[in-house]
Amino acid sequence: MRILFVASECAPFAKTGGLGDVVGALPKWLARRGHDVRIVMPLYGYLPTLRWDDFERLDGVLTVPMGGGAQRAAVRLGELPRGGAASNAAPPVRVYFLEHRRWFDRPHLYGSPTEAYGDNLERFSFLSRGALSLCSALNWTPDVVHAHDWQAALAPVYLNTVEWGRPLHGAASLLTIHNLAYQGEFDPRELWRTGLGNEHLHAKGLEHFGALNLLKGGLWHATFLSTVSPTYSREIQSSEHGCGLDGVLRERAADLRGILNGIDGDEWDPARDPLISAPYSRDDLDGKTACKMALQREAGLPVRATTPLVAWVGRFAYQKGIDVVAHALMGLVHEEAQFVLLGTGDPKAERWLADLAARYPQKVRLFAGFDHKLAHRIEAGADFFLMPSRFEPCGLNQMYSQRYGTLPIVRATGGLADTVRNYDESSGRGTGFMLLELSPDALYHTVRWALATWWQRRPHIDAMRREAMSLDWSWDRFAGDYELLYRQAWERRRGQPWRG
Repeated sequence: MRILFVASECAPFAKTGGLGDVVGALPKWLARRGHDVRIVMPLYGYLPTLRWDDFERLDGVLTVPMGGGAQRAAVRLGELPRGGAASNAAPPVRVYFLEHRRWFDRPHLYGSPTEAYGDNLERFSFLSRGALSLCSALNWTPDVVHAHDWQAALAPVYLNTVEWGRPLHGAASLLTIHNLAYQGEFDPRELWRTGLGNEHLHAKGLEHFGALNLLKGGLWHATFLSTVSPTYSREIQSSEHGCGLDGVLRERAADLRGILNGIDGDEWDPARDPLISAPYSRDDLDGKTACKMALQREAGLPVRATTPLVAWVGRFAYQKGIDVVAHALMGLVHEEAQFVLLGTGDPKAERWLADLAARYPQKVRLFAGFDHKLAHRIEAGADFFLMPSRFEPCGLNQMYSQRYGTLPIVRATGGLADTVRNYDESSGRGTGFMLLELSPDALYHTVRWALATWWQRRPHIDAMRREAMSLDWSWDRFAGDYELLYRQAWERRRGQPWRG
């Protein structure tokens, strides 16, 4: 099949979370299975991972119709990095970067940490319309357009409207929801900027309680919908987790699929990871102890292999339960354990954690910011991994942790419930520790449960590590689910069986 990915992020070029990881990984697995997969994303500025001179600037200028008049952009061509068994034998995955300096050559992807850019409606309308205009310019018609989150949600809308009667109108569309909490809401009076008329501003279109909602428009127009775990696909149809769009999702429930994200098993492999201190595997865990002691030294903590080390890697955000972690740590610092945290986000949470680390330098170390290499070293060196999210569409860190024999401590929600098996004291089986209620008290007692297991049932910890490291979270396991969904979408769009 010919598959076009339209997304605002793609690792390793630009990412803020799981969206970028998926867009940077899934296409390589699809290409390996014989598909012609191409990606369109913005050419951002100020990112060390996005060096403009590394990409070929294509001849000519791309003209993109917009509400305020046609916009002109250059196009640069790159490829997803190749490497590992997943992609070496596959054709390259082309990445087309839309170069529009006024809209994308900025310090941040979506806005500052405290405020979104005021012209995000124009910026990401341009992404969706520009991706389709590029297909026409290349004379390449995709079978399926795979749009990701609100930033690309207008692509299915444009396929059903401005592309009517043109070759691209025959393309099916799939809209993947990576996080329903972010919907792309704007002043409805700004709809003209998208190039669409007010006839689309209604309850089964782009209007949502008086606002212009790009994600809602995509939910109505896409041929099929998907999200990133089976449990989350059910949760978002409820008023509790539906973020105001649960009614739309219930109405389209027959077209909604929950497919777990995969991880890059070539990058996240403790037996071959060049970023960690010593290799190890499920059959030989000696190297994990060496990684732990190296992490303790790097963090300035007492180097003691017997002391359990609990880690956090991720955004300091309310969704991730950082407020609950902060309160629970006030009691946990008195336990015989160490804590290493890597992340950035809420300035208040960051200051609080920095103060806690200053007061308990023998117990807590905060690495503010984000460091991909350090994240690998933490996953390898920690014994337990904190992830008590309020909601978690899928999550990847709990998969990385299990791959590295680091047992996750999670709340049973979304993809966490789908990927972590709670510890059973009677059998010694499980791959992590779960809490049902999200509160400082519940998290405190769940961490103490994990620590007690460390001290009193160490053979169970070793058995759980080996069980966790045996799990397969690679895209090989999940790419076939997307293949099936692409075929179903094409067949519905065309009204005939897939020709391949």
